[in-house]
Amino acid sequence: MENKYLNEAIIGNKNMLATFTGKGELQRLCFPNKEIKQYINFFHTGVKINQSDLIYLHDDINNVYKQYYDTDTNILNTEVTNTYFNLKILQTDYMLMKEDVLVKRYTLLNEAKIDLDVKFYIHSELLSDFNNWVGCKMVDGGMMQYAYDFTFSTFAKGYSLLSHQINGSKERIKRGEIQDKDYIGMSKDSSISYDLGIIRPNEKKVIEICVLIGENQNVSQVEDEIERIKKIDLNKEYTNVKSYWRKYVKSHNGLNIKEPKNSYEEKIYEIYKRSILLFPLLTNPETGGVIASPEIDETFSKCGRYAYCWPRDAVFITKALDILKMEKEADKFYQVFCKKTQSKNGMWEQRFYTDGRLAPCWGYQVDETASVVYGVFEHYQYTKSEKFLKENLQMCEKAIEFLKRYVQDWLGLEAKEEQDKDKVQEEIESQMQNNKGHKYHVSYDLWEMCEGIHLYSLSSIYAAFECILKIYKILGNKASDFENNRLKEEKILKNERELEKLQVGIKKYINDSLYDEEKKSYVRNAEDKKMDISLLGLVTPFKVFKPKEKKILNTIERINLSLRTYTGGYQRFEQDHYMNGNPWPIANLWMTLYYLETGEKRKAKETFDFVVKTCGKHYFLGEQIDNSTLKPNWVIGLGWSHAMFIIVLEKLYGY
Repeated sequence: MENKYLNEAIIGNKNMLATFTGKGELQRLCFPNKEIKQYINFFHTGVKINQSDLIYLHDDINNVYKQYYDTDTNILNTEVTNTYFNLKILQTDYMLMKEDVLVKRYTLLNEAKIDLDVKFYIHSELLSDFNNWVGCKMVDGGMMQYAYDFTFSTFAKGYSLLSHQINGSKERIKRGEIQDKDYIGMSKDSSISYDLGIIRPNEKKVIEICVLIGENQNVSQVEDEIERIKKIDLNKEYTNVKSYWRKYVKSHNGLNIKEPKNSYEEKIYEIYKRSILLFPLLTNPETGGVIASPEIDETFSKCGRYAYCWPRDAVFITKALDILKMEKEADKFYQVFCKKTQSKNGMWEQRFYTDGRLAPCWGYQVDETASVVYGVFEHYQYTKSEKFLKENLQMCEKAIEFLKRYVQDWLGLEAKEEQDKDKVQEEIESQMQNNKGHKYHVSYDLWEMCEGIHLYSLSSIYAAFECILKIYKILGNKASDFENNRLKEEKILKNERELEKLQVGIKKYINDSLYDEEKKSYVRNAEDKKMDISLLGLVTPFKVFKPKEKKILNTIERINLSLRTYTGGYQRFEQDHYMNGNPWPIANLWMTLYYLETGEKRKAKETFDFVVKTCGKHYFLGEQIDNSTLKPNWVIGLGWSHAMFIIVLEKLYGY
C-alpha cells in the first residue's frame, strides 16, 4: 500500500469518512465506520486535452492549486488551474447526507483563446488481499470494483463511458490510451474515461462522478442501486448538504461566540467552527465511539495507527461535545460504547474500534480505566442528570474495584478485605502475576512509551476515586439497588472510607516517591525522572493538588526550563524523539489551562496564541507543530487537540 501520511482535508457523513491532500487527491475512503473499512490504494483523476498525455489533476508541473471549504461546511473545493492549456477545474467533494455516496463534481472553465477537446479519466486501485481479492465489472456509465463483501461503484451522471481498461491499466493510462475488450476482469486497478467534448473559450462544462459503496449483493441489485443514485438531483443534494452543515454549526455554537472583530478573533472563530464540523466526522453515531484521528499510517511504518477509539482521548472529546451542546453524542459514548467495551474485571483496554470491538493493543494503560469514571462525572456536570449517574453507577463501581486492587497491588497500600471473586477474575489475576509477584500488569504512561508507576496515572486514579465519592453523595439512597437497602448502604459507606484512605495513600506516595528534591520538582515516574507536560494532571484536570502549592510552582518552573522550545511551543517530555520531538498543541493548551487556574491570563494567552498561529490552512489542529515551519506536522485533525482547544475556550473567554 502507498504511504499517505498527511491528511490536509477531511469530509464525511454518518457512515463515511474521506481524506484528501492539499491538491485534492482522495487518499482514504472509509465505510461503514470512520476507521474501518478503508478501500482505496489510490484514486486518481485526470484530463487529456487535445492530443496531450494524461494530465493528473493532483500532480502536474503546470498545475496551480487552491483549496478551501464552503463556509461552515464539510464541502471541500480544490481549484486546479493548468497554466499550459489555461484550463481551470473546480473539484468539489462532498458526501450525501442520506446516502452512502461520495460526490465529486468537476466544473471545467476554458480560460484559453482556443477550443479545448477534453476527455476525463479515472484510475482506481482498491486494496486487495488473498482472502478478499478485488475484481472489476463494467456497468452502465462506469465501473463496479468488488470483492467478497463489498462493491465500490464509480460512475458519472449524464455521461456514457468513452473507454475502459481492466487489465494492464497502469501501462497505458499515462498516455490516455486505455482500451480493453473485456467487460469483466480480475485486476485490482481499473480505468475509465468520458468524452466531455469541445469546451470553447469562456465556456464551462460539468461532470459529476459518484462513488457508491455497499454490500456485495447479486449484480442486478447493485445495478438497480446505481440507476437509483443516477436519478438523484445532485444540485438539490449539494444545497441540502451545505444547509445541513451550516445549521449544524449554528445549533452547536455552545459557547455563543459572536462574529469576530479582528483577524486574531477570526482565526480563533474558524478553529472553533472547524472543531464543531470535525467531531461528527470522527464519531460512530450508533455507539458514541470516537476515533483519535483519520488514519495516516496503515502499514505501521512510523506509528501504531490512529483510527481507533482510546477511552482516554474520547473522555476529553466528550467534554468538548458537552460544551458544544452535543450532549446526546457524549451520553451515548458512556451509555453504549463504554458499557460495551468494559472487561469483566472492570478495566478498559488501550483502544477499540468504534463499534466496540477490541482493536490491536500493545500494553495496559491504567489511566484509560480511571479516565472513564472521571468522564462520567464530568458529563453529569453538564447534564445534571441523576438518571444518567444511576444508570452508569454499576459500570463505575466495577472500574473502581479494579482501580482499588491495582493501587493496593502496586503501591503496597493496605489491602481491603477480600471479596468474593468469580473464577474468570481469579484466573486473570493469577496469570498476571508476572511483575515481581504483582497481580496486575504494570501500566504504560499516557504516551504509551514506557512502563512503570506514573504520576499522571496515579492522578487519574485519585480523580476517579474522588468522582465516585461525589456520585455517591449526589445519589444518596438512590445509589442503592433498592432505596433504603441497609446492606447496600453499609457497603457504600465502607467503600467511601476505603477510597478516602487510598486517596491519602496516593498523595503520600506521590510526595514521597515522585518529588525529586534535587530538581525541586515532581517527575513523571521514579525510573527516568523526566519532566513531562502530563505532570500538569496533578492540577488540571485531576485536582490532586492546588495550582499554587510550592511544589507545583517549582514543577511549573522546571517545565518551562526543560520543555518550552524557542518558538514558544511545548514538547511532551524531555528527549521526546517521536517524529523529531516537535511541540504538541495539547501541551500548550494544557499549560494554558494551568495558567487559567492560577489567574495568570497573560501567560495563558501567550501559550494559547502559539496554537492559534500554528493551525493548518483549513484551521485543523495537528498532533504536532514543526518548529522550523510553524505548521501542523504528522497527524492533522487530531480530536484530542481540538477537544483541548474547546475546553480552553470555555475557560479563556468565560462564556
